[in-house]
Amino acid sequence: MTWWTWIIAGVALLGLELLVIDAQFFLVFIGLAAIVVGVAALAGLSGPEWVQWLLFGVLALIFTFGFRARIYRKLRGNVPDYGDGLSGHTVVVPDGLAPGVEGRIEFRGSTWRVLNVGSEPIAAGGQARIVSTEGLALRVAPL
Repeated sequence: MTWWTWIIAGVALLGLELLVIDAQFFLVFIGLAAIVVGVAALAGLSGPEWVQWLLFGVLALIFTFGFRARIYRKLRGNVPDYGDGLSGHTVVVPDGLAPGVEGRIEFRGSTWRVLNVGSEPIAAGGQARIVSTEGLALRVAPL
C-alpha cells in the first residue's frame, strides 16, 4: 500500500474511535500503528507490502497491549470494583422472581440484572437483600 493510504486509514480509525461509543481506546492504537507504517513508508523504510502489513500488526499489538491499559486508566480513572460492597443492601423487585430466575431492577440510578438465589419466590414489588455481586449482576434473596 502507498504511504498516504496508511495515513488515511490511520486517521479514519482515529475518527472512528470518536464515533463509536465507548470503544475503550482500541481503535486509537490501531490507527496510530497505521500512521506509523505510513510515515515509515513515506521515509522509504517499510519495504514490500507484506512487510508493511507485518509491521502494522506488530505495532498494533505492541501499542494496544503495551500502552492502552495505562493510558485508559489515567484518562478514565479506575473503574470501581463493587466486589461484595453491595452485599446487605435492600432492593425492591418490581416484577416477581421465582427461585433461580433472572430479571431486571433499578438500583442506584442504573438498571441491573438480578438473580433470585433464594429458595423462595420474591413477590412483585417485594424487597430482597443483595447476597453478592457477579460482574454486573446482583444475586438477591427474599427478605
